[in-house]
Amino acid sequence: MKKVKKVVLAYSGGLDTSVILKWLVDTYGCEVITFTADIGQGEELEPARKKAKLLGVKKIFVEDLREEFVRDFVFPMFRANALYEGEYLLGTSIARPLIAKHLVQVAKKMGADAISHGATGKGNDQVRFELGAYALMPEVRIIAPWREWDLLSREKLLQYADKHGIPVDFKKRKGGGAPYSMDANLLHISYEGGVLEDPSFEPEESMWRITVSPEKAPNKPEIVELDYVKGDIVAVNGKKMSAAQVLTELNRLGGKHGVGRLDLVENRSVGMKSRGCYETPGGTIMLKAHRAIESLTLDREVVALKDDLMPRYARLVYAGYWFSPERKLLQSLIDTSQEHVNGKVRVKLYKGTVLVVGRTSKKDSLFDTAIATFEEDQGAYDQKDAEGFIKLNALRMRIAARHGRK
Repeated sequence: MKKVKKVVLAYSGGLDTSVILKWLVDTYGCEVITFTADIGQGEELEPARKKAKLLGVKKIFVEDLREEFVRDFVFPMFRANALYEGEYLLGTSIARPLIAKHLVQVAKKMGADAISHGATGKGNDQVRFELGAYALMPEVRIIAPWREWDLLSREKLLQYADKHGIPVDFKKRKGGGAPYSMDANLLHISYEGGVLEDPSFEPEESMWRITVSPEKAPNKPEIVELDYVKGDIVAVNGKKMSAAQVLTELNRLGGKHGVGRLDLVENRSVGMKSRGCYETPGGTIMLKAHRAIESLTLDREVVALKDDLMPRYARLVYAGYWFSPERKLLQSLIDTSQEHVNGKVRVKLYKGTVLVVGRTSKKDSLFDTAIATFEEDQGAYDQKDAEGFIKLNALRMRIAARHGRK
């Protein structure tokens, strides 16, 4: 194969990607450029820059992508009300195409001929990173060390780090820290592996990072008002906010009231089942509220069509097809449906629950009190019309019954 001269590595500064950095140089004899994305993982990223510099990297990219993440990836996905397998809000899935996009941008800018990532050969992320990269840079070469090397245990990684003078966090060296793997961004935190690989094991309360337990949440409920413009939240409790600010505030409010915990056994793209635990407080509020404003402003059949398409859309996101023509086509339909999704929604947060308590839309509501009322309807609806409607809809069943079919 053609020799690799420059490779852009998705770099976190942790043990795995630090070992990968050195391994790439040793194995391919290439220059390594690091790219680190701030997508709201809640960690200081300067240590990653310093560690890359310490390991001899000359070109280091650290970018704040929080606004782009929520505005261009999270919000469009929530316009679709996307849920994978009926429960998962796709917090990890939706971050990967953004990282792939910027890996490719750095590769093009720096004239690199390859990109590299630290995803394992058993998980979903390798698929998401690589599908995204190929969609944006068709001829890019992708180096996935976990599919090539023999450093398949923590002990071997530590031995390699020691041999090559790679700094290792004390807790990591002593086997401390969390007994599972974590992935965090502005939409969620996921917990997988380790003790969680037993689906019957109940996570300890200390695992959860951004939500209090519902039992310990405030005894007094809290009302939150959300303003919508074309399907996106633009203000929280009357205060205008950017996309990232909206999600940050909803995470705070939801976390305070124990909203957004999920314990799930899911089907990975590569074929196996896996158990994951997730915290998505802001996203849980967003989904409930968005469905509420849509219930007021969207036509019945538009809602039904969106509900039919949602599982397909969610599977595309989960499997890494964000940049695919079919996801883009679905997105254009979804975004068109949001033209009249404007108004306000009030939700009540209380001990792990989100309850819609009100919704209004001055210009775009399709709720007509004159027709819907149980009182005298001023001639807007003739109740006698229902008789023919019912008989026509019952016709096929009446015919079948006459022929003795059960």
